Amino acid sequence: MTSANINRRFTAAPMMEWSDTHCRSFWRLLTKEAVLYSEMVTTGALIHGDRKRFLEFNACEHPLALQLGGSDPKALAECARIAEDWGYNEVNLNCGCPSDRVQNNMIGACLMAEPKLVAECISAMQAAVKIPVTIKHRIGIDDMEDYEGMLDFVRTVADTGCKTFIVHARKAWLKGLSPKENREIPPLQYDKVAQLKKDHPELEIIINGGITTLEQSLNLLNEVDGVMLGREIYHNPYLLAEVDQRIYGIDKPVISREEVIEGFIAYAEVQLAKGVRINYMTRHILGLYQGLPGARKFRRVISEQAHKPNAGIEVIKAALKALNELPFNSELTE
Repeated sequence: MTSANINRRFTAAPMMEWSDTHCRSFWRLLTKEAVLYSEMVTTGALIHGDRKRFLEFNACEHPLALQLGGSDPKALAECARIAEDWGYNEVNLNCGCPSDRVQNNMIGACLMAEPKLVAECISAMQAAVKIPVTIKHRIGIDDMEDYEGMLDFVRTVADTGCKTFIVHARKAWLKGLSPKENREIPPLQYDKVAQLKKDHPELEIIINGGITTLEQSLNLLNEVDGVMLGREIYHNPYLLAEVDQRIYGIDKPVISREEVIEGFIAYAEVQLAKGVRINYMTRHILGLYQGLPGARKFRRVISEQAHKPNAGIEVIKAALKALNELPFNSELTE
């Protein structure tokens, strides 16, 4: 898949401290088609920090987008060039994160109050690279008029030629709510995202926020071009196992959990040989058996053993053994 024909019908959200390269490589065992997004990286960290730490990924992760946080057009253009040089298929500008830390640096959701500045940023990034430049934002912030405010923001940015808008279907309240509360308290307004697509059919509109099943995803895809899931696929990753078949229409067998864990063990062995600690990887697979008998035991073994010095593949094998050692009258689900 080239950068020019990325199919964003199903995308995995950028999630700070969660969607790192090991997480994305694990997800790729479950779906070959979904577009994966990196954790947000600030322009300052990328320009002045350890680039390898922030940018390194495995070839299997394509199609892969890098999400940037920043508000200086020149710095964002430089970082977009770096992303393209590293082999990312897309670069995405964060205009949706509501945390105090990013507000203080003019990053994230507060940029929705500055549509002309965002347009300058997007234009500078587009001029610097050939890969797609996309944007992720909220419906609005604080007292911004919900729909009209978002429409003005989107139209101003779209005038740059930007075609792809990922919309978290909640407002962000920058004063009074924590980042966690901003993910849960403001009501979901899917109707406004659907209306945006109706008003601008020429744009690619992807909806994000509160989506928990493939059935819900398919229903939303009747109104918009793509869906983005985050916390649900992190805590219940096996949801991804049917994405290729049900969302993309690919005719292939659904991968089993056993095949996934075999693939993950092979991946972990390669990474261990490079000096990566096992707990950096296994923290992402804790939800693989979510809802099945023994899932709690599986999680417990990994949580208690993976952080120990010199821990290795035996931790995963011990967790699998615990998963399968169920009493005869075990509850069917947890």
